Amino acid sequence: MTLSVSIVRTRPGPILAAAVLASSMGFIDASVTALALPAIRSSLGTGQTQAEWVGAAYLLTLSATILCGGALSDRFGTVRLFRAGIIAFMGCSALCALAPSAHLLIAARALQGLGAAAMVPGSMAIIARAYPRDRRGQALGLWTAAATATTMAGPVLGGAILSLGGADAWRLIFALNLPFGLAALSLLSRHAIPDLGRPGTPVDVLGAGLATLALGGLAAGLSLGSVLLLALSPAMLLAFLWVEARSPAPMLPLSMFANRAFAGANAFTLFLYFAVTGLSFYLPTAAMTGWHLAPWSVTAAILPVSAVIALISPQAGRLADRLGPGPMMAAGASVVALAELLMALLAASGGFWSHLFPLMLLSGLGMSLVVAPLTAAVMAHADEALQGAASGINNAMARVATLIGVALMGRIARALDPGFGTLAGHAPQTFAGLALTAGLCSALAALIAFTTVRRSPD
Repeated sequence: MTLSVSIVRTRPGPILAAAVLASSMGFIDASVTALALPAIRSSLGTGQTQAEWVGAAYLLTLSATILCGGALSDRFGTVRLFRAGIIAFMGCSALCALAPSAHLLIAARALQGLGAAAMVPGSMAIIARAYPRDRRGQALGLWTAAATATTMAGPVLGGAILSLGGADAWRLIFALNLPFGLAALSLLSRHAIPDLGRPGTPVDVLGAGLATLALGGLAAGLSLGSVLLLALSPAMLLAFLWVEARSPAPMLPLSMFANRAFAGANAFTLFLYFAVTGLSFYLPTAAMTGWHLAPWSVTAAILPVSAVIALISPQAGRLADRLGPGPMMAAGASVVALAELLMALLAASGGFWSHLFPLMLLSGLGMSLVVAPLTAAVMAHADEALQGAASGINNAMARVATLIGVALMGRIARALDPGFGTLAGHAPQTFAGLALTAGLCSALAALIAFTTVRRSPD
């Protein structure tokens, strides 16, 4: 069946604004919920395990269904599914704010993850379809800057609400999503023309189910430490690929990976995000136990890194439009690799502020050169009718990389130092080993970008 897609834009600027507002809900929610867990425990009288599931339930359903969310937007229409994701996310946010018990809050968070799975890849797809190829890098750079800024603002805003409010102030954190969602829906209703998707194409129910089981099994297995789930996840993935290769209307056409640049951009995502997110996850622990920084000092060190990404990403996106995304990705990953390898060299003997902090800024500079060009490369090397699937694949790849990075880096840390994370451990030396692992993976990502993502398609 011939794939058809309608133009989803009248004016691209308001559509970009709608994507930013919708994405901001997810970024603020993710960065603030962890901050609110102590207040939630106190208010609802929950234990630590239930409190952890408030965050885990959302991440589990989001990770399990994000690939399906991207693919289904191509089938039912990008604008339609994006709007449905926003509405679902808002509705579940309201349920979270009103939840009278921990069990209902966890259930609402799980449903919220399903809404995010339609909303997050949809934001990338709707930007790609709203802007011509030669302007997508700049648009995605602006989206990256806005997303980073809202992520930075989330803990500050959440901390103010929790400090100034009463025992139930955490409920306002979830209610914050409502005005963002309403503004995004208003912009979509006025400026976006709903695309038709692929009417008449059957929904690949079996493929969607297997993809959900494969990604959900991986996420749950790594989160819960379940060997059984970790063993079943690859089997489900192989079954999914087998079904997709034989389906007359696959959810995920495997022919997409015949495009060298598309396959390379996703391999690049896997290695770079494994390195960056895995190392970043254990940086606060090392800083507090090895260099004896207070929690607020760690936050003060991380915020400038985010600011660098927010400030430079729009310019990087514009450069990607001129030079092609490949050179920007290779250069950015090379800078990240250099920063991580220098951390490996200096962490054991250097001070945090004198040695590690400047290298954190250097790594942030490298990432600012990568994020917008990477998304532009993924979307540019996919068929216009498969922009949702392309976004879903790359988002899924980033989440898989994060899950594996956190789990594997943790094992490496414990192998190097069983006392890592305690004052009795040797955090600087252990962090040096983690940084070496990350640096080698980032260097491999740079090589992949250099050899596969040379230029944008004509």
